[in-house]
Amino acid sequence: MSQPHQAFFLFGILWAIVSMVMFMLSHKGVIVLTQAENMFHLYSLTFIVFIQFFHGFLFTTFPRFCMSSAIEHEKYSLVIWSYQVFSGLFFIGVVTSPRLVLVAMIGMLVAHSRALGILFLSYRTGKAPLKNDPLWILVAHTFGIVSHTVLVGAFGMQLVGMEVLVVPIISPIVVNLFLVFMTFMVAQRMIPFFSHSLEVSSNRFVVRVFGLLVLKTLLNIGEFSLAEAVVSMLLAGYVLKEFIRWKLPLFRSSAILWILYLALFWLPLGLFIGGLAQVVEVYTRSSLLFVGTHLLVLGFITTVLIGFGTRVTLGHSGRPPHADRLTIALFVWTQVVVLARFGLSVDGAFGGSNAWLFDVAGAGWIVLFSVWTLRYGRILAFGR
Repeated sequence: MSQPHQAFFLFGILWAIVSMVMFMLSHKGVIVLTQAENMFHLYSLTFIVFIQFFHGFLFTTFPRFCMSSAIEHEKYSLVIWSYQVFSGLFFIGVVTSPRLVLVAMIGMLVAHSRALGILFLSYRTGKAPLKNDPLWILVAHTFGIVSHTVLVGAFGMQLVGMEVLVVPIISPIVVNLFLVFMTFMVAQRMIPFFSHSLEVSSNRFVVRVFGLLVLKTLLNIGEFSLAEAVVSMLLAGYVLKEFIRWKLPLFRSSAILWILYLALFWLPLGLFIGGLAQVVEVYTRSSLLFVGTHLLVLGFITTVLIGFGTRVTLGHSGRPPHADRLTIALFVWTQVVVLARFGLSVDGAFGGSNAWLFDVAGAGWIVLFSVWTLRYGRILAFGR
């Protein structure tokens, strides 16, 4: 608990494994969830798993972005333990009692609100002359907490017999404007900094990316698939052009950096393939099982988490931030998980029945976080 990232990362990994195990067991009919499977998958990964990685990184670096005081131990420790208590209750309730799930979700929302309040105070008291990046990070978090509130409210209404179909509406908001945009904001600031790139991004770049993500989200909600596909491909081309302009030393860098570079380029690749997949879905009247979403979440976000998680864990324990062979292997394994999930979408769209691809993708996720914990968990827990 001496540094906020330590506990957040450790518990984030724990719940990442638990969440995927329960999702796989539910999908195979081994257990019955008290919450709809799609809502469980969205909620648990977003507001129990990914959000803890975000908090672990931001509670460490956000005050530096803002030039404010470090976040006090008493403040972040309360948030950490609130998350863990209510996360545990959520996973117990999801197989025992929907009312317990609702209590846990309300508790998680309160913890999320407290975390956002801490970040906002750091932003408000910060002495940095320019705080554009911290402001956009808070914007992303605002979309996250609004979505969180809607999901909690919708689940509560379901318990009293009022069926509200919110997942198809909230899902693109959560993915595009919270998860993707949050990860993008951190990556576009830190990766050029780590690379000593002199080509600094302008605020117009961030504004345009945000605007296109908002347009993509609105088109998704309105079910204008072809228009959304066009926007996705335009956004892919725009961010790719900017990434190339940074002149990153792609082939002259350490392993920990090229892990982050590949993660970065998964953003335009995932957007482009996702847009192409939507065109295929429209003209073949098939479903590619959210392939674009999973390429962004697994290829972009998860690979960034592995890269940043390793770098922060090593750097803040006094070690050189270098990726060893096992870390490189885990990075390669992450790409295997991405490809397995991609293969599952393609196989399902064309009438295949290779359910083993689902097993490979799910088990691959579990192996990824389990092995990463074996390698870095001791450092996070004990500082050695």
